[in-house]
Amino acid sequence: MFYREAGQFKTDYASDQALFPIAQDRWFVLAVLFVAVAVVPFFVDDYWANAITLPFLIYALAAIGLNLLTGYCGQVSLGTGGFMAVGAFSTFKLTTAFPELNFIVVILLSGAITAGVGVLFGIPSLRIKGFYLAVATLAAQFFLVWLFNKVDWFLNYSPTGQISMPPREIFGILITGPRAAPEAKYLFCLIFIGIFALLAKNLVRGRVGRSWMAIRDMDIAAELIGIRPLEAKLTAFAVSSFYVGMAGSLYFGVWLGAAEPIEAFGIEQSFLVLFMIIVGGLGSILGSFLGAAFITLMPILMKNFMVDGLQLAVVTAKHIEITMLGVLIIFFLIVEPHGFARLWQIAKEKLRLWPFPH
Repeated sequence: MFYREAGQFKTDYASDQALFPIAQDRWFVLAVLFVAVAVVPFFVDDYWANAITLPFLIYALAAIGLNLLTGYCGQVSLGTGGFMAVGAFSTFKLTTAFPELNFIVVILLSGAITAGVGVLFGIPSLRIKGFYLAVATLAAQFFLVWLFNKVDWFLNYSPTGQISMPPREIFGILITGPRAAPEAKYLFCLIFIGIFALLAKNLVRGRVGRSWMAIRDMDIAAELIGIRPLEAKLTAFAVSSFYVGMAGSLYFGVWLGAAEPIEAFGIEQSFLVLFMIIVGGLGSILGSFLGAAFITLMPILMKNFMVDGLQLAVVTAKHIEITMLGVLIIFFLIVEPHGFARLWQIAKEKLRLWPFPH
């Protein structure tokens, strides 16, 4: 009744292959975009920006990048935190060396530099896969963080070992720095992530995305039908690292403003983004957003409930929060291994038949 396709006729191939072929999907997406652009900015303050909206958007971009590699191409990576560090330090070096450079160009260049590093560490994927590839990318994680922590050139010889983002403007609006308005930072990240999420969605629906999925399903069969594993795997590492590098650039430049390599880009960042795509749904752009929302919002809701509602000590609430978050992740993996994206797909299938029984 609410999600019927009956009567929605397609008269050409373009409309049948549209990104949102069903009218209800288009209405839902437009409604979400309207709320995100026209309503949320009026309620965003420093707390909402720094605790909810910015981490959700930035982690969603990082999750999309990892999902392109792991979910669509089947190449397991545990080096997301290290690649985010490459994007962050590239942003720091570019903004300090070229202060007149536009910040959008800085983000794109940081992503391009990270893509080159990702291709370099993606070369072992041509010979190894699965657990062994995960170990190789884990080595990249530790090496990159060690490099940024030990080589003072990356820190501009800072005695504190910390990097700080200088103020930058976009079209006369301050985006970075402590004086930047939270709604400006939110809208900048929202527009940036919205554009690249749309590009990622179209990319996986095209020839490149189909070659990635063929490699994921069975690389030998994919090679037999003419897909080159070298090109497909390295392309996946490049595009994935590009997205993760941009996420690292926004993570440091817009959200944190200052960072230390070990604390901000440790191994926990790699596992956090990996949990996002597992919970949200592997091989799904929507799942990247759902997983980022769950991992970002769930700890805040649990902490507020335990501290404000149950009057528990902050330290006790933190331990319970970490334990319960792990239990919830395991629960969702058992109940639905394909994540929230699959649950959403099942809900839409039920709506197509409601109120009639299956």
